[in-house]
Amino acid sequence: MTSRYRVEYALKTHRRDQLIGKCFFSSLFVFLSQVVALVPRNGSLSLLTESPEWIKGLLAVPFVLYSQPQGVYERDGLPGTSQAREEAHRRYSEILRDVELMIDDHIAHQNDAENPFPSKLKLLVPSIGPFFTRLPLEAAFKFQDRKRYISSRRFVSPSFNDIRLILNSAQIMAVTTHGTLQLATFDGDVTLYDDGQSLEPTSPVIPRLMDLLRNNVKIGIVTAAGYTTAERYHSRLHGLLDSLANSTELTPAQKQNLVVMGGESNYLFEFSANAPHLLSPVPRSRWLTPEMAAWNEQDIEELLDIAEAALGDCIKSLNLPATLMRKDRAVGIIPATPDIRIPRESLEETVLVVQKILELSSAGRSRRVPFCAFNGGRDVFVDIGDKSWGVAVCQRWFGANTPGGIIKGENTLHVGDQFLSAGANDFRARSVGTTSWIASPAETVELLDELAELMGKKLS
Repeated sequence: MTSRYRVEYALKTHRRDQLIGKCFFSSLFVFLSQVVALVPRNGSLSLLTESPEWIKGLLAVPFVLYSQPQGVYERDGLPGTSQAREEAHRRYSEILRDVELMIDDHIAHQNDAENPFPSKLKLLVPSIGPFFTRLPLEAAFKFQDRKRYISSRRFVSPSFNDIRLILNSAQIMAVTTHGTLQLATFDGDVTLYDDGQSLEPTSPVIPRLMDLLRNNVKIGIVTAAGYTTAERYHSRLHGLLDSLANSTELTPAQKQNLVVMGGESNYLFEFSANAPHLLSPVPRSRWLTPEMAAWNEQDIEELLDIAEAALGDCIKSLNLPATLMRKDRAVGIIPATPDIRIPRESLEETVLVVQKILELSSAGRSRRVPFCAFNGGRDVFVDIGDKSWGVAVCQRWFGANTPGGIIKGENTLHVGDQFLSAGANDFRARSVGTTSWIASPAETVELLDELAELMGKKLS
């Protein structure tokens, strides 16, 4: 009988990161396709871009070719086991080096405005976005292989999570060893603290964030929580804010290197030791980008009205135990009572329905005002703007005194948990800076430790 995990895992394949889904181990898949004569030699490319199931074969090929499951049942020291591990490690490394070179080629095409031809990676993954840095994937794989023993596994092939963490390590290496990290932005729920919880004083994330500030890295907490008062944000982030206020190691200037961007990109608060809740609201006139300043209030209201009507229809058609909540820059549905959990499938259906209705509306088609529809785990909200705008505001805010007046994408790292291609608000941040995809606050701690280690090595 198929387990629930396997069913849900299969159903989510169309929602995964397209770089992971269509890029990794592609060369082996082409080779395998030719060997088994599934397609003609010049037809493998179309199969790569059209078949949703090919990723399973790609990940399995080197594992099947070089693993030796029978070694598990043999005595230690018999020939074959260590050789199989070494061979698997070599082949995985070679494949990732090939992908690394493919990304380098894509970056060269990306930076050459006069070249009319797409890169090989663009042909394989038409939806691929911009790269702000190169990715040392081979080095990142070797680092993760020492932690996760990917090459030593004989029954479990390289997984989606393995690849996600390899990409994270590669990106961390790129913004430290091969670059300079100036700005780190973080999602709130599931990234800094558990879903619906707060950043408590005992959180292991806090001392690591303080270390970033001590190294003059600016921090922006870019959260979907849309509060208009500092009190609400203090209640969610009090552990970090209180530690910052009481710190004797950080200079006043370093303490000012923390901001909170709420409602995706709608409310900016800067740290202030003298403010009642340690956060001071910043008037929109001081931080709106020229593009955001051009958004018309009438268009915003029209878009939110359409979203509210669509959400109301979803409540009726799906019989959701939810109520509508309207804010000045957002509208959403929340559980009717705190103890109710709306099924994930219903939340995701609501996101996709509302998103499509907005895209087909006159306000959505004109693209006068950007919006973000997302599943918050317990609720669904439509916000004006999205996290790409929120991160961009942080880049301009902290880059005001730097050459060019902005912190560039290659010097920015956004850390979040929602990078699925639909209904995920961290996904948009990929257009303005580098990103790392984590799955829990514990992973954020591991990532920050890795970041600190690489920054320390560079300084030394």
